[in-house]
Amino acid sequence: MIGRIRFFTIRAGLIMDLLEDIFASMRVESALYARLQARVPWGIAFDHQVSARFGIVAHGGCLLDGAGLAAPLALAAGDLFIVSGGQQFRLMDQPGRETPPCGTVFDGRVDGVIRFGGAGAETGIVSGRFLFDAAAGAPLMALLPPVLHLRLDAERARLLQAALEMIARENAAPALGSRLVVQKLVDVLLIEALRIHCLSGQGQGWLGALADRRLSPVLRALHEDLSAPWTLDAMAARAGMSRSAFARYFRARVGDTPLNHLTGWRMQRARALLGGSRLSLAEVAARVGYDSDAAFQRAFKRLAGVPPGEYRRAAQA
Repeated sequence: MIGRIRFFTIRAGLIMDLLEDIFASMRVESALYARLQARVPWGIAFDHQVSARFGIVAHGGCLLDGAGLAAPLALAAGDLFIVSGGQQFRLMDQPGRETPPCGTVFDGRVDGVIRFGGAGAETGIVSGRFLFDAAAGAPLMALLPPVLHLRLDAERARLLQAALEMIARENAAPALGSRLVVQKLVDVLLIEALRIHCLSGQGQGWLGALADRRLSPVLRALHEDLSAPWTLDAMAARAGMSRSAFARYFRARVGDTPLNHLTGWRMQRARALLGGSRLSLAEVAARVGYDSDAAFQRAFKRLAGVPPGEYRRAAQA
């Protein structure tokens, strides 16, 4: 029992370390907020969009349909949902309702509140959408299912609703530092959602692999020392497996080869260092395991789409 608790604690710490690397390099481009007050009968459709949408059901209940779901998802008070970018979905009080597009419904916004529907029972949803740098956010979005659904306890629901209301305040009356405040609040929302999701054991990709006793030590070692000259043999030794067996097992659990996974995390750390430090490009290269500045620049441009110097200028702007 003690060993299981210790493993869970190590895993939770590693999850937060890895998420910190992702959020350190992400740049929130926009974060919009609305409070929906819908009365039966009601429905609303959200079209294809590049941003992801999230919401917390404050009271009442509804159905979420679309976004690749095999059947409508029932949402109740305290439920949090995140629909990944590029997904079309609908919210409604019951199946078969007409669902006008969100743009039409949102035209009735008054002081951040959108009231629509009939005269029946009311459902309240605190909702928002966010858009961030596609390259920096890719490792995060790749881990999320099309619809992430979490049931929150009362305290967590209140805290996340408070964060959404602060985003609304900053959007309604921008002041000094508003953009930074909104970025940090969106970070809080996403990190809290991912923490709940990951520690529930439902994580995909490398998040799911953190629950694997053979792969967790490897992932932790890679993350703690990205500058080390890692080889497939060295990783396999950490897992206590043969080279070939480890390569097959890692790909099956993580969905990528060990060396590709390592390169991805090296570039993720490089993004954070380029955007948040004064280190030279050569120093950044060394910190993420590249002896050659030229090799680092080639790898970074291949994955990020732009040279590291150009990425730094954009990030620091």
